Amino acid sequence: MRLRDLPANPALIRSPRAFPRSVGVIGAGTIGPDIAYYLASEIPGLKLLLVDIAPAALARAQERVYGYVEKGVQRKKISAERAASVRAGLSATTDYGALAGCDWVIEAATEDLAVKQRIFSQIEAVIAPSAFISSNTSSLPASRLFGHLAHPQRATVTHFFAPAFQNPIVEVIDWERAEDDVVDWFRWLFAATGKVPLVTRDAVCFMLDRVFDNWCNEAATLLDCADAAQIDAVACDLVHAGPFFVLNLANGNRIIVETNTLQAEEEGAHYRPARIFSSVERWRLPARGAVPSAITDGVRRRIRDRLLGILYSQTADILDRGIGRPADLELGCRLAFGLKRGPLDLMRLAGEREVDRVLARLGEERPGMPGRTRPLADYVDFMRDVLIDDVDGVCVITIRRPEALNALHDELNDEILAVLRVRMTDAATVGFVLTGYGPRAFCAGADIGRFPAMLGDATASRQYARACSRLLIAIDCAEKPVVAALNGLALGGGLELAFRCHEIVATRHAKLQFPEIGLGIVPGIGGIAVPYRRWPQAAELFHRMLQQAERIDAETAAHHGVLELCEDSTDLIPSAVARVHALVGRLPEPVDGPVRICAPPSIPAVGADGARLSVAVRAILDEAIVAAAAATSWTEALEVGYAAFGASACTAAAREGIAAFSERRTPDFASTG
Repeated sequence: MRLRDLPANPALIRSPRAFPRSVGVIGAGTIGPDIAYYLASEIPGLKLLLVDIAPAALARAQERVYGYVEKGVQRKKISAERAASVRAGLSATTDYGALAGCDWVIEAATEDLAVKQRIFSQIEAVIAPSAFISSNTSSLPASRLFGHLAHPQRATVTHFFAPAFQNPIVEVIDWERAEDDVVDWFRWLFAATGKVPLVTRDAVCFMLDRVFDNWCNEAATLLDCADAAQIDAVACDLVHAGPFFVLNLANGNRIIVETNTLQAEEEGAHYRPARIFSSVERWRLPARGAVPSAITDGVRRRIRDRLLGILYSQTADILDRGIGRPADLELGCRLAFGLKRGPLDLMRLAGEREVDRVLARLGEERPGMPGRTRPLADYVDFMRDVLIDDVDGVCVITIRRPEALNALHDELNDEILAVLRVRMTDAATVGFVLTGYGPRAFCAGADIGRFPAMLGDATASRQYARACSRLLIAIDCAEKPVVAALNGLALGGGLELAFRCHEIVATRHAKLQFPEIGLGIVPGIGGIAVPYRRWPQAAELFHRMLQQAERIDAETAAHHGVLELCEDSTDLIPSAVARVHALVGRLPEPVDGPVRICAPPSIPAVGADGARLSVAVRAILDEAIVAAAAATSWTEALEVGYAAFGASACTAAAREGIAAFSERRTPDFASTG
């Protein structure tokens, strides 16, 4: 079995196939309509065919999709025009012959091997030789599902997670008979439509369900010492929703029986489903927010140890057997199942002795469960939020934090810095491209992190901004070109990062914004100084962006000479790589000395969206723009920005703005000044 080397960032895949024009979804039950809505809402002009043997199920599925469309319009997730297109493109039938014109058919029927095999035979009999087939199975290996087909090489598993139109994770199975182009195309397609495809090997239950199903099964085996509500309460130290709550939500008892029975047949009796699953349909749980009955400390420790033990056990086994990659496992467990920390982070924080204690207890109470076979560092030392690819001698660094629109935090900054430091001295590396994962964001700024605790302390806030600039200072000092490739939103600290790169290329749908003034603060890591020094001709544009939080499109930025437009998004990385090669040996120097710019205009403290802004913070910003432009060196100009950030942190507006952001409400600057 294999897990071949692939481009880490699916945007680097050069697939000859474009978006599908027509897709068939087999199965109108729980997840089929959700998959259908995801596809229809993300792929313009798609013809979507729902197929099921039950007309009533098809009618319900269509109504469900229409309901999603209405909610999407109400919440401004999709436009009215796109909604009309989704409705027009959706049809339903009980006739498999209608699949004949589909480019791709995905099966989302019952988890029964014989039924699925019959479905795939019916699909293969009517679709074109060039059409792809996939299954949404959570546990059945691709080799069993497709081995009987005349052309199994065009089929694989694409395993979605509920709700499929919201949950970004999709497992794509790289099995031995699938053509490389098939796996590559699915990865490219999912990433281009906002999903996060994780490639796994063709093992029973693949990667993520090995973790989740055994987590739920382990919870059921603990019912001898506590009830479902108590176990969920302990589990919620580790996860956003306890296993029994999730099982009720997904009607998942039967699924655990099926998947764990399959894993037990393959890998040993210790994976057998808990007997209680066959006699219980739903679990008794208190209303959300209600406090379950108390349990002793000893029982609480036992539950926590066992739940951690199964996470550690399955994680080690997955990595030891090469079923998946550590960064994918970590991300998938957080996004697909809602773990507050991934299992590898939990292991790293616990330390080797504690991990071994927990695994030893699991081994005593649940004999046969796998343990770790290597030093703990072999499992937990890896890049968590950064993907690395090499293209024509250029190191392409992709920020992958899809849950936060690729926002920066300290650990992510340090990962990028580590790559720059190692590869800067590598003779085979001519330069770097920085980009973001997916179609939506290059980088949506910086996580607030420790900043709220520093409000009111100018010195601490100033030092915080200086410390957060360490990555940007490294780019200033870089001896090899660093080019930013804007694949979407570049906001706040993300835009400051892009502005420090030696050049910027961007897709047409990229947007640039400094939103800080709307939070009652000013940009702290160069936004006040750097753009004016690099592009003084665009000073009026930067005034609007800083004073009013105006969001500009890439075309406007290109018109002012700030960046280079990339006509086709598929050419973004190749264009950035070409710019790296063009910059070798002729890097622009940081601009020392004063720069001549027009003064910031005296305009009302109102944002581009009409929202009231802080007069006090605007005054700090305007003064700092002038002072930074007049500074006699690049370093002095940056220090002006750090100081302005510290000053803004001491305003009442900053407290109100940061509190409003945390509470997801509109700030009220009327009383703060």
